[in-house]
Amino acid sequence: MGSYLFEVEHGLVNKRAFIFPGQGSQYVGMAKDIYENSTSAKQLVEEAEDAIKFNISKVMFEGPVENLKSTDITQPALFLHSALLLNELKNHNPDVVAGHSLGELTALYSAESLNFTDAIKLIRKRGEAMLSAGEKESGSMAAIIGMDGETIENICLESSNNGIVQCANFNSPGQIVISGSSNSVKKVMTVAKDNGARLVKELVVSGAFHSPLMNHAVELFSTTLDEVNFEDAKVPVYANVTAQTVTAKNEIKELLVKQLTAPVKWQQSIENMINEGVNEFVEIGPGKVLQGLVKRINPNVSIIGIDKYIDLEKLN
Repeated sequence: MGSYLFEVEHGLVNKRAFIFPGQGSQYVGMAKDIYENSTSAKQLVEEAEDAIKFNISKVMFEGPVENLKSTDITQPALFLHSALLLNELKNHNPDVVAGHSLGELTALYSAESLNFTDAIKLIRKRGEAMLSAGEKESGSMAAIIGMDGETIENICLESSNNGIVQCANFNSPGQIVISGSSNSVKKVMTVAKDNGARLVKELVVSGAFHSPLMNHAVELFSTTLDEVNFEDAKVPVYANVTAQTVTAKNEIKELLVKQLTAPVKWQQSIENMINEGVNEFVEIGPGKVLQGLVKRINPNVSIIGIDKYIDLEKLN
């Protein structure tokens, strides 16, 4: 009761967060129904394709899935899906926003730190940079289920003499993703399994995302980032790197660069939002990945998903 009264006194109750998914949430047919039901969605898709000089809607709507999974296509596709939904939700304003990895750029667009054209161009370049980095320095990633983050961090530290390996995603309690050189990732997988991890699974990815093996992507992405005009965010954005809010445009740009090689502190971000009064989460974009993570982090908060055109009624 004391905690609740504190929240009331400090205006921390009844806050809504918009959250945006990252890679892994894409599917063939994504956003097709939004496009078919909205004239403004059609216009936005046309703007996107003019900006990146690529018929991305064809891959989103028709596949093939192998093309949609390519990082340089996946990232702008995920952004575009969420942006189309945001376009239909203009009368609904969140108190805070956040996104998982790529989703952080969608969150920045939602917070009006980036305009639409700059956002999709930047995201396309980000995907290309990460794909190029994966080709330049190959690596792998793996999910470890049923083991706490501190233990996995220690295993990574002990295994790093074979090469780079670190925690890449702190997704939810007992769900951590590691990233690095293939030999080191395999070593951590073996040690984790031997020490009681419930599930250890290597992921099918095109690079060791959120690890120092993305340094080449940092070089490429930073050049593009310097050419993009950012504004201060109009609502607080929880940054993956710090799990804290950011609104200043210069700090936003610095954190976007760091995010490529640093872990995504998703669990910590959600916990901080809840501690600061957020009790309603809305995942905007394809799939239900973030809804599942939020439920595991705290089953007592409200979480809904808006993926399809019909889902817009949930907030209307």
